[in-house]
Amino acid sequence: MSGFQYCLIGLDLAGKSSRPSGICLWWGKEVRTFVLYTDNEIIRLVKIFQPDIVAIDAPLSYPRDYQNSGVQAVPAWRECDLALRRKNIRLFPLNFNSMRELTKRGVALKTIMEKQGFKVIEVYPGGAQDILGLPRARKNRKALYEGLRKLGLEGLSSDCSVHELDAATAALVGMFYLKGEAKVYGDPTEGTIIMPPEATNLN
Repeated sequence: MSGFQYCLIGLDLAGKSSRPSGICLWWGKEVRTFVLYTDNEIIRLVKIFQPDIVAIDAPLSYPRDYQNSGVQAVPAWRECDLALRRKNIRLFPLNFNSMRELTKRGVALKTIMEKQGFKVIEVYPGGAQDILGLPRARKNRKALYEGLRKLGLEGLSSDCSVHELDAATAALVGMFYLKGEAKVYGDPTEGTIIMPPEATNLN
């Protein structure tokens, strides 16, 4: 990561503000992780640090049929979701109750941040961990922590929660995006998910 001077925020967004959202603030060699709760807290953080990118673990768009028809029922999948499913990456459909709440919150936060001039991307840490050959946070927290440190987040603390580790993974994907190394899944007119490059490994 020599010459890496970006400021990134990774956000593992919770569906409700009563639950913790993991935050990773990464600039240069400095890495800080913590949790926030409310939208106002998250937006205030972004305003203070003025990141080059905000990488959010949450759906940031609705399926095209829902966008265009005005129907009440949210379809299960967008093209970006289906593209990841074709790669055997597990993810929840958007018509799950919890995902409907998360999508609504994610879309609202993205809209606010973009209006304030910030670059916002949708990421999926669980799928990114699969591609990077890392365990998901709830499966092996220690191995994920060690793998993320090897991939550049040297300042990551060993006592990170699963939410913070997913936020750190989100920030890592944001770094790949800024360096032009990320892969984009989906149709930009509907919504995309940014993932790490296929060739990335820990060697």
